[in-house]
Amino acid sequence: MSSGQFQTRQIGNVRVHVCPSTKFKTTMLVAMFQQELSTKYVTKTALLSNILLRGTEQYPTMLDLKKKQNDLYGAGLFGDVFKRGEKQVLHFGVDIANEQYLHDASPLLEEAVGLLCEVITKPALEQDIFMKSYVEAEKRNLKQEIESLVDEKIQYAAQRSIEAMCKNEPYAIFINGRVEDIPAIQADSLYTYYQELLYHCPLDLYCVGDVDIQKVVSLFEKYLPSEMFTSERKQLDLSQTTQSVQQVKTVVERLPVNQGKLNMGCRTHVTIQDSDYPALLMYNGILGGFPHSKLFMNVREKASLAYYASSRLESHKGIMHIQSGIEIQNFEKAVTIIKEQIEVMRQGQISDQELAQTKATLSNQFREQQDRAYEIVQSHYHSVLSGTNRPLEQILQEIEQVSKEDVQKVAQKIQLDTIYFLRDQGGEADEKN
Repeated sequence: MSSGQFQTRQIGNVRVHVCPSTKFKTTMLVAMFQQELSTKYVTKTALLSNILLRGTEQYPTMLDLKKKQNDLYGAGLFGDVFKRGEKQVLHFGVDIANEQYLHDASPLLEEAVGLLCEVITKPALEQDIFMKSYVEAEKRNLKQEIESLVDEKIQYAAQRSIEAMCKNEPYAIFINGRVEDIPAIQADSLYTYYQELLYHCPLDLYCVGDVDIQKVVSLFEKYLPSEMFTSERKQLDLSQTTQSVQQVKTVVERLPVNQGKLNMGCRTHVTIQDSDYPALLMYNGILGGFPHSKLFMNVREKASLAYYASSRLESHKGIMHIQSGIEIQNFEKAVTIIKEQIEVMRQGQISDQELAQTKATLSNQFREQQDRAYEIVQSHYHSVLSGTNRPLEQILQEIEQVSKEDVQKVAQKIQLDTIYFLRDQGGEADEKN
């Protein structure tokens, strides 16, 4: 959803989105690079999110970068990768105090734009490629990060259920990449890929704060190489790989765990681009999005079958994830009662209170996003990635107008695709497809 507050300027093939706001005493700057989510790119892109934060031409070590941040009144510098549907996004940002609130006349905005642009365009190099010591260190760190996923059982179960559900689809790929790709990545080949991404992947630049739009645009033009604006950038497909469910898959994985993790993946056949997306938001909210939802009330509270039970949407992909933590012996009971909640939604068994409470909670959620600059950026970027612009007031109005019949219509599209259960290593084998 777009907040509706952004003004966009096109500089060649780069979009600059500025949200002038007196609400914040800080200014947020973010650069977003889109890449297709594929085994060809995913590990290299994830590696870049760490390499570029190791050091720059002017600030060649992490300590130098930290000193620069301190010089800018404790500016925050960050970078990472995330996925939205079948796209991987590499992003970097700087969060600084607004210079208007400082006693001296420090040109903080210009300094921050300069720092962000330096991080993404002027990495620390040796012999015109990435520093080998940095690359090797970050390869080790990335390998450890990927391998340590299994130690975070909730996240591990979520990823494994996605892999089972979306087998042979790009969405199955883990956002931080694959261990088997890491050994072949070298400083020279990674630098070549970095140049390709820098100049040819879609780029959106953001600024949120009490700023002048033209000044922000001019600063980006000043500190980014002109070739970044003139080079041809590839167009990524807005569509997603979609599958119709022929048979529900059940996958059981065994590890030394005390608590079972039950994840159920559903195909919604509705994405953020569709007109009934607001009804899908309501569906998810009533089913499992909030503490008043059916999953929480029935699976956790009434039946006492789960330590937690909730659902969440991947709105670009058209998928809903149901996750719960259960006693291992309660697997069948929990699956049955979760299926029952999906079925009562399909039958339209939704109370007036559930409808009203979910509308109020969703509206509050959207309004609260406007209090955090980074969430305003993310909200607008949803519209960029989907090619669908729903300003805040529009989505709030659309949510308010959703009827029980609208929710039921969406409910009848929902297909359970995969049941994934992470359990202990005892008991009977229990896997089928």
